Amino acid sequence: MGREVTSRTFTREDRRLFRQKVLMCVDALERMLREGAFADDVDPPRPMLGMEIEFNLVHSDMTPAMSNLAVLESIDDDAVFQTELGQFNVEMNVRPGPLNGEGTFELERTLRASLHVADARIHGHDAQLVMVGMLPTLELEHLGREWITANPRYEQLNDQIFAARGEDIELDLEGVPLEGRSAEQLKVDANSVLPEAACTSLQLHLRVAPDEFAAHWNAAQCLAGAQVALAANAPFMAGKALWHESRIPIFAQATDTRPLELKNQGVRPRVWFGERWITSVFDLFEENSRYFPALLPEVSDVDPSAELDAGRVPDLNELQMHNGTIYRWNRPVYDSDDGKPHLRIENRVLPAGPTVLDTMANAAFYYGALRGLAESDRPVWSRMSFNAAEENLHAGAKYGMDAELYWPGVGFAGADELVLRRLLPIADEGLAAFGLSAKARDRYLSVIEGRCVTRQTGASWQRAQVVRHENAGLSRREALAAMLRQYVENMREGSPVHTWPV
Repeated sequence: MGREVTSRTFTREDRRLFRQKVLMCVDALERMLREGAFADDVDPPRPMLGMEIEFNLVHSDMTPAMSNLAVLESIDDDAVFQTELGQFNVEMNVRPGPLNGEGTFELERTLRASLHVADARIHGHDAQLVMVGMLPTLELEHLGREWITANPRYEQLNDQIFAARGEDIELDLEGVPLEGRSAEQLKVDANSVLPEAACTSLQLHLRVAPDEFAAHWNAAQCLAGAQVALAANAPFMAGKALWHESRIPIFAQATDTRPLELKNQGVRPRVWFGERWITSVFDLFEENSRYFPALLPEVSDVDPSAELDAGRVPDLNELQMHNGTIYRWNRPVYDSDDGKPHLRIENRVLPAGPTVLDTMANAAFYYGALRGLAESDRPVWSRMSFNAAEENLHAGAKYGMDAELYWPGVGFAGADELVLRRLLPIADEGLAAFGLSAKARDRYLSVIEGRCVTRQTGASWQRAQVVRHENAGLSRREALAAMLRQYVENMREGSPVHTWPV
């Protein structure tokens, strides 16, 4: 959800002071890195498997349920469930579990139980939770400003993005044709940032020691295209068949503060893959402070250098606030627990769903492959251009399992073959290095293998079902609702998506 704000208006002086405080925070971070303030971090990292899952809310007829505040009141668990930008969204913060032994089994059981309890409590609101990258039954009428959750952060974020743009947001995306059909196109202006709320994700967190951060971030960038191709689950928006993972381009367009003229000048977007491999986590925070104006310039009275001089760990409030409004697909995070600072990589490329088991499998593949690549003798990013990694992300998002991805020593290969032949063995070795049992590795990585063998993802299943229903005579709206109803039943039953009947 991001850090809260209290101000409802910001002045020119707020912006000037905020810029100064961000630079002060960057200087303080550089000092902390130089003086070894993060020395208590483990090396190599032994992460807890931490995740945030964004959910959509639907009525029994599969239309969006604009009732997140009432739903959250009924769930009554603020530590786990929180608001999100749209009234049809909630976010679940999954309590971290150990990534060794068979600890992931307990985390999986806990996740299932939490969702079961939540769904039971919200039944009286004619609402149910859906894990999906984009809710197929969302229409343009659901994306107006009136459906933003009542929260100062969301309202300010919307106002500041539009103030920076000076015009409405344009959504413009040509889709991948459904079987036997022509390509469809979404081209519409939006008067709010709510199309961002349509993009519901799984966010994975990895705590990393400073000396290991660059290797892990570079490896995460290399993995992004394969991750998205494997997990694609967002093929429809506003009744249009778009990319297999439409969430990637729609999120970028929905939060773009640049009018056309600034795009033509090459001004960097706030949803950003990046532009180079890094040698230090400091590179990322320095870029964020140099290139991006403030969206939420709320200033505190704390001097971070004075905090360090006094032997205390600074919160770096302005740096954290600013960082939370720059949407890197692999975002650096500074935080502190019990007076101890730490750094995390927040992996943001994955969609939510389709099932709990699919979610756990996506997480296991990421953590395992990331460690394997980060600790390889010859780093893959030393043999791969940064542009190739970014192009992989776009190809994976557009075509899903049909994407052709570039990999050093392989050239271009189908996403399924690349994962089966190269990345799955690396993921297995990485998970074994973390200490995950063979039983646990087999449970989760066999799901990834099954997707590659069947070539069925959440997106390909959704697309095939809509074609089937339309061929039987249903309209697009009826076909989407019928497909989503079956999707929800399959999600609750819990079998991984590659086993769902077409």
